[in-house]
Amino acid sequence: MQKIVVAITGASGSVYAKVLLDKLTALQSQWSSLCVVITENAKTVWQTELGNLDFEKYPVHFYQKNDFNAPFASGSGKFDAMVVIPCSMGTLGRIAAGISNDLISRAADVMLKEKKKLILVTRETPYNLVHIRNMETITLAGGIICPATPSFYSRPQTIEEVAATVVDRVIDLIGLNQDTYRWGINE
Repeated sequence: MQKIVVAITGASGSVYAKVLLDKLTALQSQWSSLCVVITENAKTVWQTELGNLDFEKYPVHFYQKNDFNAPFASGSGKFDAMVVIPCSMGTLGRIAAGISNDLISRAADVMLKEKKKLILVTRETPYNLVHIRNMETITLAGGIICPATPSFYSRPQTIEEVAATVVDRVIDLIGLNQDTYRWGINE
């Protein structure tokens, strides 16, 4: 049973966070704790892109961006994985620089220092050299950069199915079992 943190930042791509929360809810038998931090900018972007505030309906524990008493703000909380989805370049930069000025960057720092899974679903295009170097720094520190780059060989038909091609990779990276398209198996 895994303990998972999901952080949602204000980068475009709220559909990725929504699909991840949908899928994690469906996989509830595989985790014991699911905690979510969503920034104010992320709430605005969610409403703009998805036309609702449905993130409030998920049966998860929500934490405020500056709640340093959250259990995953310390290594003693023993969380297994953290996903930042979508991950803004500002958040990526703060994590790479070790600037723990909010709960998201602090929790990411904890995941790196505890050698746990930190998965950053970056959402920006094109990348500049600062972005690339920050990604390199996080990768060298043990984090995983998983760009929000969908695949199409499963022939997705809806925006959510396109987003699921990225989210399914994230779920695999967390280490949860799922029924999803597998190359060479679903032919």
